[in-house]
Parts: sequence; C-alpha cells; structure tokens
Amino acid sequence: MTEDAKPAHLLAGELWWKAGIVYQVYPRSFQDTNGDGVGDLRGVTARLDYLAWLGVDALWLSPVCRSPMADYGYDVSDYCDIDPLFGTLADFDALVAEAHRRRLRVIMDFVPNHTSQEHPWFCEARSSRDNPKRDWYIWRDPAPDGGPPNNWISNFGGPAWTLDPATGQYYYHAFLREQPDLNWRNPQVRAAMHDVLRFWLDRGVDGFRVDVIWHLMKDEALRDNPMNPDYVPGEPEINTLVQLYSADQPEVMQVIAEMRAVLDEYDARVLIGEIYLPLERLVAYYGVDLSGAHLPFNFQLIQTPWHAASVARLIADYEAALPEGGWPNWVLGNHDQPRIAARVGEAQARVAAVLLLTLRGTPTLYYGDEIGLGRVPIPPERVRDPWEHNEPGRGRDPERTPMQWAPGPQAGFSTVEPWLPLDPAAQTRNVEVLRDDPNSILTLHRRLIALRRDHPALGIGAYRAVSLSGDVLVYDRLHGDELIRVALNFGHEACKIPVPSEPAREGLAWEVLLSSAGGRRGEVPQEGHFALAGDEALVLIRRAPAANGSTHPLPA
Repeated sequence: MTEDAKPAHLLAGELWWKAGIVYQVYPRSFQDTNGDGVGDLRGVTARLDYLAWLGVDALWLSPVCRSPMADYGYDVSDYCDIDPLFGTLADFDALVAEAHRRRLRVIMDFVPNHTSQEHPWFCEARSSRDNPKRDWYIWRDPAPDGGPPNNWISNFGGPAWTLDPATGQYYYHAFLREQPDLNWRNPQVRAAMHDVLRFWLDRGVDGFRVDVIWHLMKDEALRDNPMNPDYVPGEPEINTLVQLYSADQPEVMQVIAEMRAVLDEYDARVLIGEIYLPLERLVAYYGVDLSGAHLPFNFQLIQTPWHAASVARLIADYEAALPEGGWPNWVLGNHDQPRIAARVGEAQARVAAVLLLTLRGTPTLYYGDEIGLGRVPIPPERVRDPWEHNEPGRGRDPERTPMQWAPGPQAGFSTVEPWLPLDPAAQTRNVEVLRDDPNSILTLHRRLIALRRDHPALGIGAYRAVSLSGDVLVYDRLHGDELIRVALNFGHEACKIPVPSEPAREGLAWEVLLSSAGGRRGEVPQEGHFALAGDEALVLIRRAPAANGSTHPLPA
C-alpha cells in the first residue's frame, strides 16, 4: 500500500498502526462462499465492504496456510501456500488487492514456534538421527528410566515430549504432539523463516501477528521447570509448573530483533507479538531501543477482574511500565479466550467497547464482539477444539462460532450447517438487524470508531487519570487544543459525574459526544454534573464558543 493510499483520518507523520484499529478475522467462521460450512478467503473478500463501513483500518487473518488442521491452522505444513480449505494463493492476492483498494491493511498470522508433523522439514528430521534437518527440531535421548527428557508439560495438557520409536529419541512440542517445536537456536531455521516472512511481504502483507512469540527460545540445557507453589486444583495442567525454562528466555529478544529487521526492509509494516506474560516481562518485548515487536499484545484486560479499581490500576501500571517511545495496545478478546460479553454480560460489554476504543494505544477488535456475541453453547457431539478433548472445560469453540450476518438460514454465513453452531439468538443478533438500530451494540462500535477517527485526542492523544469513585472510572484524552473525558460505570447503580467549574474561562461548556446506552449526543450538564446510569459509559468533550457562534474544543 502506498503512502497515498493511507486512510485519510491518520495524521501526517503517524504510523498507521498507531492511530488505526485492528480487526481480527477468524477465517473459518467469517463467511463461507463454497457451501462446505467453513469460511474461506473469498468470503473475507466479500465482506470487506462491511469492514470499511465499520471503519476499522486493518484486518488480521488467523492462520490460512496449508495445514492438516490438527489445531485448525496452527500446525503448518507449508508456510508459503494457502490451505485448499480457504482457497488459493490467487484468492489471497485478490483479498490483499481488494483490501488495499479500500484502504484496509492486511496482517497475517505467522506461526514460527512449531510446524505440523507433516511438514517436509519434520518428515526429513525424523527420518534418521544424521539427517541434515534433524537439528531443525528439538530432540533428546530418553531419561535414564526411559521416560521424557525433562518434566515439561504441554500447554494443552499431558507431556510435552513424544517418543519417536524409529530413531529412539523424544521430540519436544509445547502444544499438540502433531506440532513439533522448531529449534530457533539453529541459524538455518532462522534464515528459512525469514524467507517465509519475505514471501508474504512481497505479496503485499502489511504485517504479522506472531504466534506464541515468547516460546521461541528454550533453555539450552532443558532444565526441569520448578513446581508452581500457587497452583490451584482445577486449573489447566500446564499451571502445575512455572515455565521458567521452557519459555521467555533472554535469547528470544535477539530472535525477535532479527524478525523486526526483516520487516524493516519494507515500508510501514508492523510486527505484533502474542505474549501472555506479566506486565514487567511483556514490555521487555518492545526490545532494546524499541528493536523488538512494535506491539507486544497486551492481554491484561482479558485477565483483570472487571471492576473500576482493578482496571484503573492496570492502566496506571501499564502506562508506567511502557519503555520510552513504546506504543501501547489493548485487547478484549480473541480466538483463544471467552468473549467479552460472555465474561461481563451484555450491558457491560457496551462499557467495555467504550473502554477499548477510548484508551491510549492501538485497539484490536475481535470479530463478532461488535454484534454482542457471547458464549455460544457447543453440544458435546459438535466439539472441535483438541484442547477440549485433552482437558474438558478448556475448549475454545464458543469464541470461534460463525459470524452472523442476516436473519434466515445459517444467519447468512453459509448455505449449509456451519462447522460450529450459531448463537441461538442469531435471527436477531446479526449485522443486518443491528446496523440500522440506532441503539444497537453494532451502532455503538461504529460511532466509537468514527469518534476515534475524527478526534486526534482519542487516536493519538495523551492519557490522564481523573478520578476513581466506587464503580466509576473517569479519565481524559488530550491532544493539542482538544480535551475529551471518558466516564465508565462498571456498576449497576446510577450516579452523577461532576464537571469542573472554571468561571475564569467564559463560555466553557461540556457536552456529550456519545453514550453507550444510545442517544444523549449534545447533552450539556445540569447543575454542574452529568447523570450516569448503571452500566453506562459517557464520552464528553469540552468546548468553547467561536466567533461565529459555533463551538470548538478548548485547550487543555
């Protein structure tokens, strides 16, 4: 995409991924065009006008590379081809071209930690101990008792080592046994994966979301992980250990810097890292002198209790932890986590939307959240997620169900029964029904995105905490002469939000830009305050009269 094609609302001198909004598409569940019940690339292309209408700036595609689908695309058998389930390379190229024509960027999922066991590299590696590609993976002799080389556990439960009888050694897999981990200490592996990045960058991809980036390097001695003293029975088995040696190793920073250098060979590309770590470790992934990931994904809102005090503390801690020049980002949900409406309820999902789209930093919106999808029931016979089969109750199917476009059969997603069930409320919870409802959650998202586009204070402005009182969090966004105030009621009781009284500044006026409940735009305070209903968020702007009688934002 050329600089001339940059979305008009992005300010001069600002990188698109700073002021922009990323929208995650799970291709299996977005739009089916060939009647097999599974979404495909042509389906994503067919829905680009919707994304342009919504107002987002980039779409991130979950994996579409060739794969036997043991973990639904996160087990790659060919990094430089599209799986036939989704289409062809020509379909991918058409998607990129059509997205760029609409001034939408395309971010691809990159899965470098492991391959499929069917990848030609692994087939060669397991053919003999002296095969040239043997060291492309992590192999070790059995322990003295014949068991695994160490105590590491798979993130999906069970041992992280599988014995290969033909060669008498175990191979390591942080996830399924069908997903052997690559050995990123091998320079040939790094070079091959850099070539993969260039393959897609040359096709016009605008960036990558890198899967489990903190797992890429392991302890060279493969020492046992310590037991977790804080483990609570009922948690996933992986939590029984502290992953001290199996992830987040110091050497990973150099690996990421080398990936970043590949992207820097191209103009205006973004590197996003999937990282589930505490804040103090998360921010390290910006790298020395910001040479690492542009955006180490901040998943803290997914894990933080949904209370005003907890969220306020998280924002303050995150802002304080960011390295100088590091750009923040926020996420409410993704393909691995329960949807926001499932976690906090429909009413608070609206408050969450205001939070996500008014905080400082790049927001990522997960498909379907904008229509209020919650936890879709999955009957036992329809379960697809391998994690659910390994550890019942951990499955991710409920957050991967099909997008709902219209009333009628299969909610406009397909002409046949989809690969996962639809929401029972699909006939009313869909784009066609919600897009013309001025008070719908979809309309709320579109209005928030428009506000972010039209007001630099929301797009790239500074953050300033204002107050925390009970269930209500208030903060400001500031840029130049513009001041916007956000008030979020995490509780169910109504209250009042005072506005500052500054008599020395004649004509000072506050007014409502947006309410999460709908309506109220242009409302001014009564007796020095705004009423805030339970489960409501308000976005306010401070204005002063102009010479022509109109209003303009007042300096902060």
